[in-house]
Amino acid sequence: MSKPEITAYLKTSCGWSKGVRAVFEKYDLPYTEKDIIQNPDYRFEMEQISGQPLSPCVVVNGTMLADISGEEVEGYLLDQGLVGTTAKDTDVPLNAPCSDEQHAAMIKMNL
Repeated sequence: MSKPEITAYLKTSCGWSKGVRAVFEKYDLPYTEKDIIQNPDYRFEMEQISGQPLSPCVVVNGTMLADISGEEVEGYLLDQGLVGTTAKDTDVPLNAPCSDEQHAAMIKMNL
C-alpha cells in the first residue's frame, strides 16, 4: 500500500493537534507539518486553502479535511483505504480539546 501525501496544519501544543500527530505515528505515515503558531504564514495559507480559520486542517492527497480531530483523520484514512487496520495504539486521546492550561498559555502569548 503506497503512503498518501499529507500536509498537516497544526498548533504547537493542542489536544486536537496531538491527536492528529498520534494517528500519523500509529500508521507510520510520513507528513509535512506546518505549525500555524510558530509560523503565521502557515496559518494564512491554511485559511486560504480551507476557507476557514479553525485547526487542525489536514490535506490528504489534495483533499482538505478542515477543522478535524485525530479520530476523524483516522476514520477518513480507513474509509478511503489509505491505511489498513493496525494493532498499534496511541498514548494520547485522538479527539480531545486543549486543556485549560494550554488555552491560558496561548492567551498569554496572544495566539
